Amino acid sequence: MKLKSIETFCNMHVGFVRVTSEDGDQGWGQVSTYHSDITCQILHRQVAPWVFGKDTTDLDDLLDLVAEREHKFPGSYLRRAMAGLDTAIWDLRGKLAGKPVVNLLGGTPGPIRAYASSMKRDITPMEEADRLKALRDKFGFDAFKMRAGAEVGRNQDEWPGRTEEIIPTMRRELGDNVDLLIDANSCFSPDRAIEIGRILEDHGFCHYEEPCPYWELEQTKHVTDTLDIDVTGGEQDCDLPTWKRMIDMRAVDIVQPDILYLGGISRTLRVCRMAEEAGLPVTPHCANLSLVTLFTMHLLRAIPNAGKYLEFAIEGPDYYPWQEGLFVETPYRIENGHATLSDKPGWGIEINPEWLARSSYQRSEI
Repeated sequence: MKLKSIETFCNMHVGFVRVTSEDGDQGWGQVSTYHSDITCQILHRQVAPWVFGKDTTDLDDLLDLVAEREHKFPGSYLRRAMAGLDTAIWDLRGKLAGKPVVNLLGGTPGPIRAYASSMKRDITPMEEADRLKALRDKFGFDAFKMRAGAEVGRNQDEWPGRTEEIIPTMRRELGDNVDLLIDANSCFSPDRAIEIGRILEDHGFCHYEEPCPYWELEQTKHVTDTLDIDVTGGEQDCDLPTWKRMIDMRAVDIVQPDILYLGGISRTLRVCRMAEEAGLPVTPHCANLSLVTLFTMHLLRAIPNAGKYLEFAIEGPDYYPWQEGLFVETPYRIENGHATLSDKPGWGIEINPEWLARSSYQRSEI
């Protein structure tokens, strides 16, 4: 199958991609969120020229070709753009087969346990506990993630003492029968990360994300080797050789690729296979309710080394107003702490025509 056109519909936060084959069949995907307008420009200028006239059957080879042709641009933006192409082709394949993408990946639709993922740091520990308890009571969540330190904080907390306060507060207020996860977002030096890790262990936390600057793999490995709590990471990484090194050296206990940061489903599957060979579980990063969480649902229901949870962003229009009104019908409903993946063909979604009409449009074609 070859492509006839690639179209993008975007604002600065979200960029949807529509591919049309030479036979007129279509599929929808998405470039990564955040500065999506820039990413869509890269898709048209640095991805599209290399894929027209090429067979899309071997998607791994096609994506490698794009990376090789653009070898002077090995960074994140190119991969975020490639993700739009990849995810749209997977949707097209599913629609042609009359099956959800999860079936094409070897899995089945169904429920997925979710953890309620908080993005907030500008909130007191008790305020955080109160809102997480409300989510527990309303949606049945039994796993929660909150934030430690300051984002890439050079050992500084959001305010002095917040991290040491939030850890016992979460356990006390949420009880012993929930899983507690925490994300340091690259805040700490190894010594400080270990100090905080000991407090986490004392309070039964099970997941310690990105404790050190994510690019310093040796620092993270030192923390991983020292602590009993699972140390996790990888969301920012888009380079496959870096992933191989991270997994080979066992820098983390759980890997967390982001499908859209990494370059799409096909490249993420490569990371999943590396992790499977090393005996490591995969709990992807998907911290917003654009299409990335839906892509992750399909992946988790298919891979043999899926982690325990789906990350589910709980921030609403006050925090992420751009999430509102993306779809005709939301694919995200939580019941008894679980999201459910439908059996509709492809990704099983319809993008809101009103949103598309307001977006910036661009088309590349043969």
